Amino acid sequence: MNYFSDALSELFWHSPVTSWLAQTINDPNVIGQMQSGWNHFVKTGQIWALLIGLIIGYLIRNLTSYG
Repeated sequence: MNYFSDALSELFWHSPVTSWLAQTINDPNVIGQMQSGWNHFVKTGQIWALLIGLIIGYLIRNLTSYG
């Protein structure tokens, strides 16, 4: 049984399917990527669109709710 499971795992890990599942990491600096994304979000003015949308959505929710 052990030989059979070893053979199956070898076949699976060396099959072309695993190359589709595997990912290569180009830049492992996750915190730096998040900081760069946040800076871009602020620099392009999307933060203001988010805040205005939240305020308008809150006002509409309060005006249309019953009770």
